[in-house]
Amino acid sequence: MKKTALYDWHEKAGAKIIDFGGYLMPVQYAGIIAEHRAVRSAAGLFDVSHMGNFYVRGKRALEFLQSMTTNDISKAADGQAQYNLMLYPNGGIVDDLIIYRIDSETFFLIVNASNAPKDYAWLQEHIGAFEGVVLEDHTDRLSLIALQGPLALNILSRVFPSTEVNSLGSFHFCSALFNGSEAIIARTGYTGEQGVEICLSNEQAQPLWEALMEAGKEDGIQPIGLGARDTLRLEMGYSLYGHEIDQDTNPLEARLKWVVKMEKGHFIGKEACQQVESNLQRGVAGFSLEGRVLPRQHFKVYNRDRQEIGWVCSGTQSPTLQEPVGTCNIVRQYIKPGTPIFVEVRGGFHSGVIRSLPFVTTSLG
Repeated sequence: MKKTALYDWHEKAGAKIIDFGGYLMPVQYAGIIAEHRAVRSAAGLFDVSHMGNFYVRGKRALEFLQSMTTNDISKAADGQAQYNLMLYPNGGIVDDLIIYRIDSETFFLIVNASNAPKDYAWLQEHIGAFEGVVLEDHTDRLSLIALQGPLALNILSRVFPSTEVNSLGSFHFCSALFNGSEAIIARTGYTGEQGVEICLSNEQAQPLWEALMEAGKEDGIQPIGLGARDTLRLEMGYSLYGHEIDQDTNPLEARLKWVVKMEKGHFIGKEACQQVESNLQRGVAGFSLEGRVLPRQHFKVYNRDRQEIGWVCSGTQSPTLQEPVGTCNIVRQYIKPGTPIFVEVRGGFHSGVIRSLPFVTTSLG
């Protein structure tokens, strides 16, 4: 099992540690509900150093990434990040990722932890057709810390007083120095709140973590585990690989058409996306259930006539709304908000309704 540079801090803080993506990671500290509410009301600090980190370099780096991904990276300027997808030829999703454009020949990729080896192999398999392009795996050298919440930027400014993070637009990033070491600060996140994700060397991870915890003490900052990270993202309807998206799901069937730019030219999986677009059958929607029953992944979803129409992708008890919510992959004719549904839980049919996403309003608006 791998450990992040912050593992010892998590252990001393009394975190409950689990195996996640091959890493020993904190799932909770004070408790999922308390941590979730800290991020929604003040600020939370996440160790997400288990995510994979790659550099793609070379004169044809942009051309290579354009062929490997669905979004149009040529639209990103230096200092911009972009949410993206890699597809198999059949349209199934290899992974979702964020690509940072450092300059025209240098791109930094953040991929899902459990998919990192697969993603690296997939990219390496196709890079040979683009002479001079190199792929570098920096996962074991770098740490990634997310600071999220309505007070996050105030706290950040106390640790990086000379960095104008407030002027950074969403999905923009800049370089800054911490203890004389370079860090990348990006206005990105997975919670729906104001905040940043900071990438820096492993050696500086714990000093930065402790500096941010100290700077946010009076604001109620809390360390946040993977449990609350999941409930936060689900309230926003954000996709999680292995749930809303996977190797058998086309992005057009998963609320991700906005990431697939058909007009940009060839990319792997384009033809499959065009076929699905011409005859779209399924979609991902939000839903809520009556009562206290919890919807779990793979539970079956039915229409009012008890005909099976899909399955649950993700489900939880929303700490903000205090009701059971989730996402489901269903036949498109039932995707309109307000449509009544049933979810089968332990042999019983529980009534619910299709809801629009996101479920909550946050500091991002």
